[in-house]
Amino acid sequence: MTRSQRLDPLLRVKQQRQDDVAREVAQRDRAVSEQEERLEALRRYAAEYAAPAASVTSAALLANRLAFRERLDAAVVQQTRAVADSRQKADVERARLLLASRETHVLGKLSASYRAEENRVAEQRVQRELDDLGGRRARAAATDTDQEDVA
Repeated sequence: MTRSQRLDPLLRVKQQRQDDVAREVAQRDRAVSEQEERLEALRRYAAEYAAPAASVTSAALLANRLAFRERLDAAVVQQTRAVADSRQKADVERARLLLASRETHVLGKLSASYRAEENRVAEQRVQRELDDLGGRRARAAATDTDQEDVA
């Protein structure tokens, strides 16, 4: 088994790992998008409730409205943290993907280098064999010519 063939299983494992990490990155990116959409919806909803309500006629309704706005504001703050957390996790996965990609690339280059060296050695071997064959034929032809000259 050649060096390049010994690297093939390792290269397949690295490529599979890179694919797995790429799927994880895509999943994290979707999570970030979902979190951002929720945050935007909460912000829009909070903005609607931030406008003064002309229809609030009693103190109890006003108190309820203010309490609801506080809960909305708290939800916006909490969702902002969730978005930041999702982004951080996505960034970590992106870094893992970059590392996995580099590992796979380096291993692929090493394998290609081994294959090129193996091909070069094989070509040299074939050329030596052809040269030896050509030399034997030339010597045999020279020997045949010498024997014809003697006869």
